[in-house]
Order: sequence, then structure tokens, then C-alpha cells
Amino acid sequence: MSISMTHTYNLKVVLKETGIAADTLRAWERRYGLPMPERSSGGHRLYSQRDIEIVKWLMAKQREGLSISRAVDLWNELSASGEDPLPAPHSETLPVTQIATVPSANLDTVRKQWLDACLIFNENIAEQVLNQAFALYPLETVCIEVLQKGLIEVGELWFQTQATVQQEHFTSALAHRRLDALIAATPPPTRPETILIGCTANEQHTFTPLLLTLLLRRRGLKVVYLGANVPNQRFKETLLSIKPHLVILSAQLLQTANGLQETAGLLHASGARVTYGGRIFNQIPELRKRIPAHFLGESILEAVQAVETLLTSDIPLEGIVSIDEKDKNLSRSFIRNQPMINMYTHTEINKIGIPIEFSIIATQQLGNNLAAALSLGNIEALKVEKAWIEGLLREHNQSAETLGSFLTAYAKSIDSAMGKEGQLISDWLRTQAN
Repeated sequence: MSISMTHTYNLKVVLKETGIAADTLRAWERRYGLPMPERSSGGHRLYSQRDIEIVKWLMAKQREGLSISRAVDLWNELSASGEDPLPAPHSETLPVTQIATVPSANLDTVRKQWLDACLIFNENIAEQVLNQAFALYPLETVCIEVLQKGLIEVGELWFQTQATVQQEHFTSALAHRRLDALIAATPPPTRPETILIGCTANEQHTFTPLLLTLLLRRRGLKVVYLGANVPNQRFKETLLSIKPHLVILSAQLLQTANGLQETAGLLHASGARVTYGGRIFNQIPELRKRIPAHFLGESILEAVQAVETLLTSDIPLEGIVSIDEKDKNLSRSFIRNQPMINMYTHTEINKIGIPIEFSIIATQQLGNNLAAALSLGNIEALKVEKAWIEGLLREHNQSAETLGSFLTAYAKSIDSAMGKEGQLISDWLRTQAN
């Protein structure tokens, strides 16, 4: 049985069947002549089943790592040699253990299937689930509902000690690889605006800014993505080089939010229009008033809309509050004394029998987050990071009561290293230990 070449399907059907964006499909037709729809008497595009299969074939090659131009070249080479690139339809089916099936109307189930495959390190099934999902749903929907939410879920599973670090890293690697392939497949920009996106110093979580890069490129914008852990000087150099219409900074953690605040201030002073977002600013809205930049919203779709608005409107910055000099001085003093505090803490923890491997990691983590909270003028922000230490305790088979002992030991160490100057910090830690 051959694939039908009768042109009967409209554009909407093709978009639903393949998950491709309308702009991308039109660009392929214009630049590469693939697929080649006919026109109705009213001038509307009409596609055949073969056209739909061609689009799916090209998208599959992109997922394998080919650029769209190379995929088209391969199609043309195979066709010129007399070989039909499309596999002939057949009724033979693979064993059920090798096939991942995706229900047509339940993205929660799709996400679960993808995560289940990732958690047993089955890359083949995980990729099949995504391939079928992209064939059934719009690209943006799959990226947000399956990939982004899936990464959040696996992070929560780790926190509950139901997933290992290896499982989390494997899942993240697959999600990032798919985004990289999708970004490589986006057509050249069609709009004049340039966007600069990057994670601030020491920020390693790149999925959300990478996803935003994809969504903005699909809207025709030129996006320069710098990736993880970008020092201030590198941001400034790139700013001078490309003169972007908008800069987007990303930080997911408390300790990197402080770096974002510094970077935003530097770029704002250089005349850039700066925006930002990230998990920590959703968790602690109070921090937003410390950042001299426009907050993009609490979701990726809000961020896309905010970017569009800021590109067309001159919205002034309002409600930004400077950090008090007293808070800055306390932060500097704590950072100076942090090595001594860490040494005292290890000594105190050793007395009460907490594992040294936990002590080393937790002490460094707490200290870095405490320094960031003080630098941002909001010690209360540290509360959200307690959950991370609780997860670390569970990973080391420690009881919840150990957290109180650890915080008390740290508070005592601050008293020893900083004396009365650190009393505000140690008193606050003791309230959290109870």
C-alpha cells in the first residue's frame, strides 16, 4: 500500500499531525521546496498524506542532530539515487516492549511515561515518547508540559529520596539535548530585535533560559544565548559587541540571585534594558524589589509575553529598593569570617556525631546562601533553602532533628567567629533550629 499523494488536507491538519510551527513549515516550503502543497481555488494550501510524512521525516532527522538544510540535502540525495526516503507502509509491529504508546489527550500520562523511561535509564523509550508527543501536540506544549514539568518532578523525587542524583542528571541531559536539537532547527530570524540571554555567575541551571531561547527564536527573534555561569565582564563585553534590545538574566538559587542583582546593576548602569526571572524570585517575591531590572513573570509563557511587551513599550523601572549600608557591612563581615565559621562548625558537628560528609556539604551550602541572603538585605530568604538541607539529611539517612542540631552548631560558630557583630545572624538561626 502506497502513501496517498492526493492533496486533501489543509494547513491546520498538518500542524496538528506533525507539531511543526506554521512559520517554520512556510519557511521550509519557501527555501527548500519541501513539502510542496497545491493551492485550492481560494488560494489555500492543500497537503497530501505524503507531504505530512515528508514533514515528519525532516523533523525526525533534526532530532537525530541534522540541521534542516542537511536533512533536505539528504532527502534530495536519496531521491536522486532512485530511493524513496520514506519507508513503505506495512502492518508489521514491533514487540510491545519496544514501543512507547502515547494517549492522544493526556499530557500528564505522557509526562509520566517519559519520566518512567528516564528513571530506568531507557533512552530509546524516552525518545519514542517524546517523538510521539511532538507528533500529537504543539512543540511549545510538549516542551513545557513534558520536559519542563518533568524536570521539576524528578527534582521533587530526589528531594523525597525517591530518585537518585544519577537519575536526575540523566533526565536533565535528555531534556537539554532535545532543546539543543530544536533550537538548531529553528529558521533564521525574521525580526530586527536582538535578545541576549544568559545565566549569571555560578548559576548552572540552564533549562529554563534555554527553553526561553527556543520560544523566542520561534517568534522570529534573534537570540544570543550565553549559557551557564557567565561572569559580569563577559556579559558587559557581549553587550558592547551586539548591542541587544533586551538582556535576560536567569538565576534559580538564592546564592546566584545575589550575583544576578550585581550583574543587573552593572548592565543597567551601562544603559542596557535588563530583565530577569527564575525559581527563587517566584518563591520569594520580596527579592524582586532588590533587582534593578524588569521581572518577566512566574512562568515561561508569561516571560515570552513580557519580552514582547518590553520590545514595543518603554516601561520605566519602579519600586526598586536599594540595599541598606548596614546590611552590606554585615554581609561583608560574614563573608570575611566564613572560613573560620566553617572550621568551628565542623568541630561542633563532630562532637554530636553528624557524618562529616554531610557536614562539609551542608556547611558550605548554608554559608553561601546566608551570604547571599545578607547581601540581598533579606535574611528571611534563607528559609526556602532549609528544604535543600533537609533533603541532604535524608540522603545521608539522618533524622529531621539533625537539622536543628546543625543550625544550632552553626549559630554557635558564628558567635565564636564574629562575636556581638554576628548576633543578628546567630539569633535568627536559633529560631529556625527550634
